[in-house]
Amino acid sequence: MRLQGKNALITGAARGIGFEIARAYIAEGARVALADINDSAVKQAAASLGPQAVAVQMDVTRQDSIDAGFDAALAQLGHLDILINNAALFSAAPIAEITRADYDKLFAVNVAGTLFCTQAAARHMIARGQGGTIINMASQAGRRGEGLVAVYCATKAAVISLTQSAGLNLIQHGINVNAIAPGVVDGEHWDGVDAFFAKYEGKSPGQKKREVGAAVPFGRMGTAADLTGMAIFLATPEARYIVAQCFGVDGGNWMA
Repeated sequence: MRLQGKNALITGAARGIGFEIARAYIAEGARVALADINDSAVKQAAASLGPQAVAVQMDVTRQDSIDAGFDAALAQLGHLDILINNAALFSAAPIAEITRADYDKLFAVNVAGTLFCTQAAARHMIARGQGGTIINMASQAGRRGEGLVAVYCATKAAVISLTQSAGLNLIQHGINVNAIAPGVVDGEHWDGVDAFFAKYEGKSPGQKKREVGAAVPFGRMGTAADLTGMAIFLATPEARYIVAQCFGVDGGNWMA
């Protein structure tokens, strides 16, 4: 098992990509703290994964909640080797209709949440002196603009930039920081995404989802399970010389 003896914390892990990575990490021998703003959901998710999983309530927009969440995870795991910054929100609107509240909300979760969870993990890893791994979930949307998705695209571009800066800064402590940029990933969140496009592009429910899936060169939308291989690899010794990079796992949708 490739992650035997490793401890990980994954934000936004009550469902979707975060939960699937947690499942894959446990299968590779890791112990995992699943963190999420939804306390009941994350407890249920952790319980379903067995004794190698623990639940932590965390709101990544609040520093006191980040601090308490990391303290709770460390109290149960003992130390932390891996952080995955997965918590994120999506929205869509034409430029003329973007609200200040929506902008603030997305940047608070997607950018500030990533930065200050990275900081909390880095402080622990530096003090421990054993290095570590930080993986940020970016997006193909961070590599290009999209007419109806300006704020989300901007947040994910910021995540890629933060990955580069943090990677360059923290490698001196043996902490590898890299990112994964998924493409279009199927899951319950896509009901909301599809609804945005139905509203602004006049599409019928489900039409946008079918269109984006058909446009992927691989032939279908991705799944959360498609992302676990890269998430495992970046946490192994084989990836120790990879620093400040962003890897597309998108079925060929975007060539960086």
